[in-house]
Order: sequence, then C-alpha cells, then structure tokens
Amino acid sequence: MDTIIRKSMLYKTGVEYGDYTINHVQGCSHGCNYPCYAMMLAKRFGKVKDYEEWCKPKLAANALDILTKEIPKYKRDIKSVHLCFTTDPFMYGYGEISNMSIKIIKMLNSNGIKVTALTKGLLPKELVDLSPENEYGITLVSLDEGFRQKYEPGAAPYADRISSLKYLHNHDCKTWVSIEPYPTPNIIDQDYYKILESIKFVDKIIFGRLNYNPLVNKYKGYKEFFNTLAYQTIEFCNNYGLEYHIKDGTITEYVQYI
Repeated sequence: MDTIIRKSMLYKTGVEYGDYTINHVQGCSHGCNYPCYAMMLAKRFGKVKDYEEWCKPKLAANALDILTKEIPKYKRDIKSVHLCFTTDPFMYGYGEISNMSIKIIKMLNSNGIKVTALTKGLLPKELVDLSPENEYGITLVSLDEGFRQKYEPGAAPYADRISSLKYLHNHDCKTWVSIEPYPTPNIIDQDYYKILESIKFVDKIIFGRLNYNPLVNKYKGYKEFFNTLAYQTIEFCNNYGLEYHIKDGTITEYVQYI
C-alpha cells in the first residue's frame, strides 16, 4: 500500500473522553457516508482532494521511529493513547495497518502506557496477549447490513465486528462499544434495544448522535429522540452494571434522570 512520512505521531486530543492519540494512517477505506467528519477535515486542510482519495489509505512508514523519540518526551504526561480519532487502526482488509497498530500498541505498553482502540474493522485475536489494561472497542450503530453497505460500505459486517469483540471479552480483555453517530428514524427505523442487547457483554457503552447530516434536523422531534435513547442507554447500563458515557451535545435539553 502507499505510504507517507509524518513529522510527529503523538497528539493531545480535545475529545472529552480522550487523552493522547495516534493517527498513523491518512485516509480510511471504510468510506463512511454519514458524512465522515475526519474526511471533511482532511479535505478542508488539503490532505486529500476528494472522497475517492480518502478511501485509499496511506500508512505512515516512519511511525515506529517517531514514537521511539516521542514516547520518552511525553511519557510522564500520558494517561492513555487512543487509536484512532481520524482513521481506523484495524481497517478491514488491510493487514499492513493492523500489523503496524499491534506494533504501536506493544511499544506503548512496554513503556507502561495504556491503549484504547476503536474500529469498524475486526479486532485481531493477538490483542489478547497484550496489556490487560488496554481497552478495545467497535463502532456499532445498527445491525442492518443494508444500512452498513450504504453508510459504511468498506467496513466489516456488524456480526463479524461483534464476534471479534466478544472473542476478546471471553479472553478477559476490557471491551467497549461506541454507538455513534446514531441515525434518526427517517434514515433508518430500527429497534435500539436490540442493538444494546447484542453488546450487553461489554464493559462500557458510549452513545452519541449523528451530526452533519441534514436529514437529522428534518426529523420532527429529533432532540427528544436522542434524549430518549441516551436515557435508555443509561438505564440499560445501570441494569447490567456497565460503564457509560453520553457524548456532549447528545442530550440537548436537560431532564433529570432517576
């Protein structure tokens, strides 16, 4: 696959549940059409010219060399490192990317740094042999393969994602699911509780609304819709003893939850 050369690798993130992050790939073959915020930023700053270029990922060939220099510099400040916020560390069908991601995780762990990882691909089984402090997650906003083929055309099938996550769970890894960006019923009408039931084995659930799509605002009562699902997530997690995080801006009108 094509490669790029990066000048830096570790970045302090502004995401409310993140610390430091690594984005060792430019672009993403999953080609999400929500639209993808990472792709919009890449276009805005001239890193890619269009959707087609974005869908042809380029691996940072010097990622490990940079980390060898940066880890000693930032080590004392880092609580955890997330893979990844603007790409996918286990991109479906790209073994080169997965292999590099595993090498990065091993390097961070060997320096006592915890890693969190999130994917729309498949989580490699080799992760069970790494630090027990790491946390591995999948993105899951539907169980409908027709929806995935339209909005996440290059990503792994939903059932396969869940299966790879459950394998790690069954081998005592910490697991989580990001249910974000969740669509309104005028995009797809689905049973949210079925999605929750399919992942009740995990340790944590993050829920967030779909943004940047004009169809959301056209759905009458979209604020109440996302509020209801956020509270349903909280109730579900409380019932099963799971951790949860509701993304900022998802609950738009505060109602005390009991």
